[in-house]
Amino acid sequence: MKSLEDLRRIREQTLESMKIRDNAAKCKIVVAMGTCGIAAGAREVMSAILDELNKRGITEVVVTQTGCKGLCEQEPLVDVCKPDQPTVTYGYVTPEKARTIVAQHLVNDSIVGDWVVKTQ
Repeated sequence: MKSLEDLRRIREQTLESMKIRDNAAKCKIVVAMGTCGIAAGAREVMSAILDELNKRGITEVVVTQTGCKGLCEQEPLVDVCKPDQPTVTYGYVTPEKARTIVAQHLVNDSIVGDWVVKTQ
């Protein structure tokens, strides 16, 4: 950072990236981050989701975490909540699968049926 303009640019980028966690979003993604989820790779899954949303310029999605969901054998687990649709829980999510979930479920509104653990 060499100038005030650099600082302003960094501030704008940071504010834009923080919109992903804004509560005014249309959709919500929840990554189970209990110890079982973390051990299975949930942190990498969360990073992949945030990165994919950022690459696509998607800011109307809240990305958050929760504790153990009780389905430890199917971790990492990811919930996708869209308005007026049932919540879809995906299991055995890898970073690559997480990117596909963003592309197909969020962008194209097509549930990836093979990875669904449950809907509610």
